[in-house]
Amino acid sequence: MAPPRLGSILLGTPDPDRLRAWYVAAFSPTVTPSGFLHFGGVEVLVDGRDDVAGKNAEPGRVILNFEVDDARSLATHLDDMGVTWLAPLEERRDGLFGTLLDPDGNYVQIIQLNADYLAAQRAGRRTGGSTLADSPAFSGFSVDDIPAAKRFYGETLGLDVSEEHGMLHLRLAGGREVLVYPKPEHQPATYTMLNFPVDDIERAVAELRGRGVRFEMYDYVDAQGIHRGEGPPIAWFRDPAGNILSVLQE
Repeated sequence: MAPPRLGSILLGTPDPDRLRAWYVAAFSPTVTPSGFLHFGGVEVLVDGRDDVAGKNAEPGRVILNFEVDDARSLATHLDDMGVTWLAPLEERRDGLFGTLLDPDGNYVQIIQLNADYLAAQRAGRRTGGSTLADSPAFSGFSVDDIPAAKRFYGETLGLDVSEEHGMLHLRLAGGREVLVYPKPEHQPATYTMLNFPVDDIERAVAELRGRGVRFEMYDYVDAQGIHRGEGPPIAWFRDPAGNILSVLQE
């Protein structure tokens, strides 16, 4: 039997209109025709109940955790709304965390997980009980400008790119995935970060040049930027952050 799926959470309140309006103003959820507040994969129904009154006397029993891409900007927005912070936004081991109170005194937490935590989570290191041999490992590298990287990898190179928690996920052929994360003091590596095997390197180079890609013209490459020495023919180029990539003919 498959485990049940958590589809929604009901927030009981003596004043549903006020509480619902507060969540809409604070977090801008999608409001469904049936009145649910849609937050990603979970919906919240704010509903009036006659078995609750006043403030929540035990708010620590249930806490709504909102994972966000920019906790500092959201905290500024919440400050402008005049919210009461139980624990102001602070840097912890796994990212930025802050806890505030909604109008009924319920605890609400905003969380911006950092790149190290998310990388470890995706690699399965926090699940326990698995060995590295069974772990679906993936690689990652940094950039200094996520929007520029997203345009380059998604539009210029035509890869399947998604953005989550301020980082990019590049889904490559064969089910492989690469994490691209921001780093303010990014320094590009001196080695090749990604190699793209192709059937026809001349055609691949010409196509990429047509999309605005500039190939590295090292001393040991030909006029097209292709190295034809030992090993397969290969041509190198860089992403906007200076990371070295290549196309090579199999």
